[in-house]
Amino acid sequence: MRLAANWKDYELIDASSNNRLERWGNKILIRPDPQVIWNTPKKNSLWKKADACYHRSSQGGGNWEYFGDEINSQQICWQDLKFNVKPTGFKHMGLFPEQAANWEFFIKKIKDTKNKVSVLNLFAYTGGATLACAKAGASVCHVDASKGMVLWAKENAKSSGLEKSPIRWIVDDCEKFVLREIRRGRKYDAIILDPPSYGRGPSGEIWKIEDKIYHLLINLSQLLSDMPLFFALNSYTCGLSPSTMKYLLDLTVSKLFLNVSCDEIGLKVKTTNFELPCGSTALAFN
Repeated sequence: MRLAANWKDYELIDASSNNRLERWGNKILIRPDPQVIWNTPKKNSLWKKADACYHRSSQGGGNWEYFGDEINSQQICWQDLKFNVKPTGFKHMGLFPEQAANWEFFIKKIKDTKNKVSVLNLFAYTGGATLACAKAGASVCHVDASKGMVLWAKENAKSSGLEKSPIRWIVDDCEKFVLREIRRGRKYDAIILDPPSYGRGPSGEIWKIEDKIYHLLINLSQLLSDMPLFFALNSYTCGLSPSTMKYLLDLTVSKLFLNVSCDEIGLKVKTTNFELPCGSTALAFN
């Protein structure tokens, strides 16, 4: 497992009974995590001092319970990048801290090459990977179906001093955008694919990863340059194991790369010093 490191303002303090105990900036939060299936004693005193807790609903979704004032947006830092985070209606804070393990890989690959690098970041959310690649010197095309998420990513870019970096901000259905880029003859040196398990496009298009991912990868293979740098596929669903994701890359894009690997990414739990898996990544790279 590759662990995310170098966080200044985020910490996974403990994990028990389907929940994480986390520090985001100066706030202590309790958020659900289906991977946390152990019911260990909650000995850390911060379990009783949380600023907020997210409660899942049996009908889907859920709500935040605040033990004091409602939490507004605040900034947290990773290396030189600054992200604006806040509680959302779906338990998330606008950032997946474990993805820093991948950001380190992207940064190293971009900095190690002497060539200019163009990156396509699909399902790009609030721009963590976009900003990491831009900070390393790449030009980035950032695509997400949610206008609100793209605006949030732009705020993060401004906070990180990257508002003038060569980033194209695109609000569009990712599948349709890829088909248009193929017709335009566009090529990219690196592609980052971070799809949700389930979602809807701006016009109500249904996305289900198990049904869509293979054909999307076939199309994306047509957007890679002749000497690409890397291709990254992320997944948060237990239905796609790292080995399954590697198999998908082997079937679709591997002929352009020397290496294809797969693994889990995760976070270190401070109280136990154990490693919590938070998702999977398959990487093809030269």
